[in-house]
Amino acid sequence: MEMEKITSFTVDHIRLVPGLYVSRKDRAGDAVITTFDIRMTSPNDEPVMNTAEVHTIEHLGATFLRNHQEYKDRVLYFGPMGCRTGFYLLLTGDYSSSDIVPLMKEMFAFIATYEGEVPGAQAKDCGNYLDMNLPMARFLAKKYLQNVLEDIQVNQLNYPE
Repeated sequence: MEMEKITSFTVDHIRLVPGLYVSRKDRAGDAVITTFDIRMTSPNDEPVMNTAEVHTIEHLGATFLRNHQEYKDRVLYFGPMGCRTGFYLLLTGDYSSSDIVPLMKEMFAFIATYEGEVPGAQAKDCGNYLDMNLPMARFLAKKYLQNVLEDIQVNQLNYPE
């Protein structure tokens, strides 16, 4: 069976830099679903994130987003990319990347300064609760916040042509 290449595999990952991108927009009934590519590392250029810190960022990011006063009812999904270079965020609504820069700044500042027990890091709450690394998650969140979000450039908001 011949299959079409999915949209995310058509992005030039050699020219892709850490940033915040609209990966795709889909329709579900009358609603638009915007999928964001939160690219934290330079693909095929720098080391990928380890699973423990990815898992920790997922728990903290999902908890933050699903408790956010303005966005909690628009969040469909937040989770890691299989390649471990970033995360996907799916929101109901028709958004551009720049629309959610303030939200991402809030979320990554929350993760970068988080102290205490990671939400859901108990055996009864998670299928792999021991695979967590809060110090490294904080380090990576701070790096993304400082190096990408605080002075985000146009080329970090739009996929390379």
